[in-house]
Amino acid sequence: MKAFLDWNHVTFAQPIFFLLLLPVIFMIWWQSRGRKNDNPALRLTTLSGIDRTKIGGKAQYRPLLFVLRVIGLVALCIALARPQSTNTTENIDTEGIDIVLAMDVSGSMVAEDFKPNRIEAAKAVALKFVDQRPTDRIGLVIFSGESFTMCPITIDHNVLKEQIAQVKNGMIVDGTSIGMGLATAVDRLRFATGRSKVIILMTDGVNNMGLIDPMTALEIAKAYKVRVYTIGIGTRGQAVIPVQTPMGVQKQMMQVDLDEPLLRQIAAGTNGKYFRATDNKSLEGIYKDIDKLEKTRVDITSYKHYAELYFPFALIAVLCLFLEMLLRYTVFRSIT
Repeated sequence: MKAFLDWNHVTFAQPIFFLLLLPVIFMIWWQSRGRKNDNPALRLTTLSGIDRTKIGGKAQYRPLLFVLRVIGLVALCIALARPQSTNTTENIDTEGIDIVLAMDVSGSMVAEDFKPNRIEAAKAVALKFVDQRPTDRIGLVIFSGESFTMCPITIDHNVLKEQIAQVKNGMIVDGTSIGMGLATAVDRLRFATGRSKVIILMTDGVNNMGLIDPMTALEIAKAYKVRVYTIGIGTRGQAVIPVQTPMGVQKQMMQVDLDEPLLRQIAAGTNGKYFRATDNKSLEGIYKDIDKLEKTRVDITSYKHYAELYFPFALIAVLCLFLEMLLRYTVFRSIT
């Protein structure tokens, strides 16, 4: 009975039987038309003595026969159309990717050639990227003069996004240690179980310090079969950078110094790809391209279960039609 009352997912296996409702509609129309056009068997000059006469009990309830017939025929049509309650279940099998975002937070990342600056623009596109990868495990590593794991790879993207939002310049020793940033990111992926391991490394400088050389970090990445997408961020030429002076924060034009050959070598050595971002729009487009290149495989198998609901309608039809015939030939039997 519970299935009968659940009409959230009801379909009809044989809807063509609803055409049988047309004769029922015609029958209702004909009955109402017949009542309007009844010709009196006896003509009287006045009805003043009859209009106060009450209709007898049986005559008053005689239209019930027609109502029972209509209900029975309508229920029969619905039963023949075979209403079914469908219950769909899905088995989702995902083969995710393990990703680490390695983000440069050195002093030059506050340059204002991006709006509002490089580091804030990088955080904004990283948050959008995370939202587009709901089934992947993603982590966050920051680096400048040294490296630090802000968030291990996790499927809890809310925690990850909170950590991305807190990234800022000055959290660790200043400088640029690309080798340390890459090595730490690889370390986060050493025991990852995803279909593939990916690092998105973004920097705007040249490696100038750190305990691990970028070439050594590259060999480590290759050993663990980690693919690295490198992003060189910053305009070509010069950029405005806020600098702390005894007179307060002053904005100065400084030369953009980016080691593109190194970033290309790291990407090529790990079967990745190098990108150059010169403004907010191009940076956002790069993350979209990486999103397309690294697709997670999601297999969805659907199962549909049907529960037949015709029996209650068939029962109503039989009861109504049987009751109509029984009353017609007993209680409401006409004497001709």
